[in-house]
Amino acid sequence: MTDSCDILISGGGIAGLTAAAVFGTAGFDVICVDPSPPITERDVDGSDLRTTAFLQPAHGLLEQCGLWARLDAHAAPLQIMRIVDAGGDIPEPRVVRDFNASDISEQPFGWNLPNWLLRREMVARLDELPNVDFRPGTGTVSLFTRTAEARVGLSDGSRIRCKLVIAADGRNSPMREAAGINIHTTRYGQKALAFAVTHPIAHENVSTEIHRSGGPFTLVPLPDWQGQPSSAIVWMERGPRAIELLNLEPEAFEAAMTERSCGLFGPLKLASRRTIWPIISQSAERLSGERIALMAEAAHVVPPIGAQGLNMSLGDLRCLLDLAQARPDGLGDAQMLEAYHKARHTETELRVKGIDLLNRASMIETRPLRDARAMGLSALYSLPSVRKTLMQMGLGVR
Repeated sequence: MTDSCDILISGGGIAGLTAAAVFGTAGFDVICVDPSPPITERDVDGSDLRTTAFLQPAHGLLEQCGLWARLDAHAAPLQIMRIVDAGGDIPEPRVVRDFNASDISEQPFGWNLPNWLLRREMVARLDELPNVDFRPGTGTVSLFTRTAEARVGLSDGSRIRCKLVIAADGRNSPMREAAGINIHTTRYGQKALAFAVTHPIAHENVSTEIHRSGGPFTLVPLPDWQGQPSSAIVWMERGPRAIELLNLEPEAFEAAMTERSCGLFGPLKLASRRTIWPIISQSAERLSGERIALMAEAAHVVPPIGAQGLNMSLGDLRCLLDLAQARPDGLGDAQMLEAYHKARHTETELRVKGIDLLNRASMIETRPLRDARAMGLSALYSLPSVRKTLMQMGLGVR
């Protein structure tokens, strides 16, 4: 059986579902496939307990495609980004610097939402769009392209003819591989624990990133959970230590994470199960091929620092939408895809390299280098013009 559409999206994660909502709302016929049906409940096996911070530039795109109306009530605003250096002899704050969104904008830096909830609301939005066909449980297995169209084979035996394939199918993208696009990967020997906690001291919409060694320990605001202030935590450590932490009994783990948090929010209590994720940097040599565009983790992967990952992905999506709407008759042609590569490749490469440097700085073990990191943070913060520029760069503002 062969179907046809304007755009075939390989990947039904958050980036792929957002792309389906964006292009569907814009009037394109879309088929979106993913081999794994999305898990849309918090406390079931396999649920994604990480969170996503949508930074300011994402707001307009989410509003435009009908997603923000569904997400707004569940979002925790991020007003202040707090950087804490705790690299001294004992785990306590020695340098604390607040980056306040009010210095550059009337809006917060962004809004934080749990990934499982994003999937739930995005799938519901796709159900409202008659020109979007979402097929969970079906993956892409083959790609054949010519100058006029692409033909994609699916795992259920069907084939799709389309003008444009969007590969939003993750760091091990089958469509990127089928298109013969190479990648460069950096491995850090790190893993990230992701989970939710409650704590007696309110977060007051402050996202707190604590640096000691092994990687940052980041608390991101969530709405209250069972009457208690709640945060999502991403705890990055070298691999063996992360696995050791994962296997601790809950009481011992809570003591360890409270110590690593420097006690800033009082005793931390687990409010979910723990999940673990490998940390890498990765970038594709090209962001496009014949009739195919790479976006999100198929194009670039970064460590979870500064909420850059998905917001880079939404930058990809915004660029693809602008190009598609500017020349609808040229959807997926060589001119559109070359323009996409040129518009996004240099910027994403710079961000991948910048976050790589930040991550390496956060992993520092030796005391003199940790001291230098603390002094560098103070020096950057003390210059108002530099501080504002750093905040604007973090938001992706040119």
